[in-house]
Amino acid sequence: MRDVVKHVIGTLEGGRQALFCQVVETRGSTPQKAGAVMVVETDGGQVGTLGGGCVENEVKQLAIRQLDRPGARIESYVLDHDDAWADGLICGGKMSIVTEALAGEGPLAYFQALDGALDRGEGFTEAVVVDPGRVPDSAVGRRALFDHEGNLLAGERGLGTRPAPLAERPRARVEQGIAWLPSLPRIRLVIVGAGHVGQAVAALAAETDFDVWVVDDRARFANVERFPAAQRTLVGPIAETLDALDVTPQTYILIVTRGHGHDQEALQHAAPTAAAYVGLIGSKRKIRLIFESLREQGVSDEALARVNAPVGLDIGSRTVPEIAVSIVAELIARRNLGPKAAVPSLGARSR
Repeated sequence: MRDVVKHVIGTLEGGRQALFCQVVETRGSTPQKAGAVMVVETDGGQVGTLGGGCVENEVKQLAIRQLDRPGARIESYVLDHDDAWADGLICGGKMSIVTEALAGEGPLAYFQALDGALDRGEGFTEAVVVDPGRVPDSAVGRRALFDHEGNLLAGERGLGTRPAPLAERPRARVEQGIAWLPSLPRIRLVIVGAGHVGQAVAALAAETDFDVWVVDDRARFANVERFPAAQRTLVGPIAETLDALDVTPQTYILIVTRGHGHDQEALQHAAPTAAAYVGLIGSKRKIRLIFESLREQGVSDEALARVNAPVGLDIGSRTVPEIAVSIVAELIARRNLGPKAAVPSLGARSR
């Protein structure tokens, strides 16, 4: 979404119209879920995606026809007809998509506020009118932006009721003619250990929208050249560096250092924190020995029970890239499905 929002801002600042498309409701199986966005260029190019195939092509044509036309338009697409079969979109679901040619200071201010909310990473909710007959004095596509506590940031005042603060795993929904589109808080993934596995996990986690921080005591490993997608690389003694971090419930900590001693040191400082996820790589025997040692040093059973170890989904991984995939898949499951998600462990043993 961030690339699309920044593209909209640049287009509007340049005095041009931004052809903006957004999925506002889905039913059944669909290639993208509510909240997905795309900007269409007048030459048929695009930034973002609504899932590809025939639906995306139809939306592009509709968006181009919106040029110089005021207001937004909503269309629904059923993904089970013959054209969808030809393009592979036979999911059997239904998507409702709003398209609008944005122009002027009002949309610019809204998308600048949305860009700020994305940068802060605290989560937010968009409210978009999809049935103006149920929303007094409104029209399709009118929207409002609320922060993670339900405070209005931009857009229409009085547009429906104020949303509740973002709860765990909020879902998109349509109520009283308004599509409510929540965006979860961004997760900071602190990777302790800048070796091969840490490097592979960092690259994949950044691609899947985690904010990646890397911690290591070796500057020749923890640096921007090896971790170009990381927000920060922190070099220093592991214990001191972890103790200095502001760890919140939006923090995940993954421990993949170069040795058992460093793993134990990192876990001693990570396990009792407020991090929503703490994961440790290694064999079951290694983990058992580390846990026994930490108990002797006073780390509580409650803190150790929070640790996910061994990390990784069971995909039979052997190579470093495969181990990274298994670990990041587990992180995505935790982020998207919550701590009660059933996540069978792989027990990644390699570094």
